[in-house]
Amino acid sequence: MPSFKVKVKWGRELYPDIDVNTDEEPILFKAQLFALTGVQPERQKIMCKGGILKDDEWNLQLKDGAVVLLLGSKEKVPEVPQTPVKFIEDMNETEQATAMRIPAGLTNLGNTCYMNATVQCLRAVPELRKALDNFKHDGSDATSTAFTVSSAMKIVFAQMEKGTTITPIVLLQALHRASPQFAQTGENGTYRQQDANECWSEILKMLQQKLVPLSKESDTTVAERKVHNSFIEQFFGGTFQVKMTSDEAPDEPATISTENFLQLSCFISMEVKYMQSGLKSKMKEQLVKNSESLGRDAHYTRTYLVSRLPAYLTVQFVRFQYKGKEGINAKVLKDIKFPMDFDAFELCTPELQQKLCPMRSKFKDVDDKKMDVESQINKTAKSFEVEEELDESKYEKFSFEDDLGSNNSGFYTLKAVLTHKGRSSSSGHYVAWVRSSGDVWFKFDDDDVTSVTTDEILRLSGGGDWHCAYVLLYGPKLLEKC
Repeated sequence: MPSFKVKVKWGRELYPDIDVNTDEEPILFKAQLFALTGVQPERQKIMCKGGILKDDEWNLQLKDGAVVLLLGSKEKVPEVPQTPVKFIEDMNETEQATAMRIPAGLTNLGNTCYMNATVQCLRAVPELRKALDNFKHDGSDATSTAFTVSSAMKIVFAQMEKGTTITPIVLLQALHRASPQFAQTGENGTYRQQDANECWSEILKMLQQKLVPLSKESDTTVAERKVHNSFIEQFFGGTFQVKMTSDEAPDEPATISTENFLQLSCFISMEVKYMQSGLKSKMKEQLVKNSESLGRDAHYTRTYLVSRLPAYLTVQFVRFQYKGKEGINAKVLKDIKFPMDFDAFELCTPELQQKLCPMRSKFKDVDDKKMDVESQINKTAKSFEVEEELDESKYEKFSFEDDLGSNNSGFYTLKAVLTHKGRSSSSGHYVAWVRSSGDVWFKFDDDDVTSVTTDEILRLSGGGDWHCAYVLLYGPKLLEKC
């Protein structure tokens, strides 16, 4: 059969003078049209005068100038989904979180997961987001490390509001300047893995120098300097009452002092199985020191009790122990159970316990009135949500009237978990797990953000090579007004 010059019409496009050699297989003509239009041969339908071209023979009557019609699209026609389409109203909480807006992830800049996980956990505190949003140059040295870290945190938090993956290079550079240990590199020139809790502490230390306390007036940051020197001290800082008593001289007066803290330590031993017991294990200890009344060294008991509870309580699991021979901080993998709701009452001084009682009574009254346990959890034990603003007017104040940023009930609910997977603090991988609302959490594995449930959070207690809880962030448990 001879060759022809035809016109090919595809949608609104018209291709004139297209050579057709009918001595060749039709598939070669289809390949020619693919080069012109991008329509894959298997999706092409070629028609002329009512006939459709077959794949294996020329069954069309062609002549010079004939118009050949090409049907087909560049993109593959969508297939029927294997799973049925589910509408939002038919989804559970976890499925809704996946289908709706996912919060921003952070790019790993080379073993910087320790920093990314820390930032995601701290962002779970709405008051910190507000304090950083209000942060501005106070006239002091703008080149100070505290100013650069605080400014970088403000920038990163603002970028994360857009809900897209962020590259936190400005924060990493500020952190390197503030603490050069985080800038250490390995043999291949990449950054070395660092301890996430050290990063957490360093960032809070920098913010503590620059963020002024919030005031009782809404949307202002007037400093309450009579009570607190900084926002971090106000909302993250607690106080220990330290009492020293002599075991050998009962008549010797006890000495009482105070110590401030930004986190509690959960010590891990053979006997410890739960976070509460790990916290209490070192709050009473024996030591030997000089006794003035006895004129010699004597045995003393030192007791720590909390005299101020912060709104946001950080608990570090002491999972790493330095091994001199290997030169590493080896990890303790033991399973230590932690609660979703934590009561700090028994860790407090009798004076603070007495102050906590009025709000605790309100919680108990609501509990007594509610017969449906699930309803009680959903309606009266809500916490601040990460992505949505909370209507504070619907809830009782969680702070004492004279101490904004404190906790007035001793009740906490888990807000975020920072985990470590690996065998030493200078290796492995850090991930943040942050509560969104109710039973919905987000897992922040650098720039990979997925939704998970409370059951998966409870599996982070340790006992193997899976992600182990390393730092927990508890927020105030809220009581809805009656």
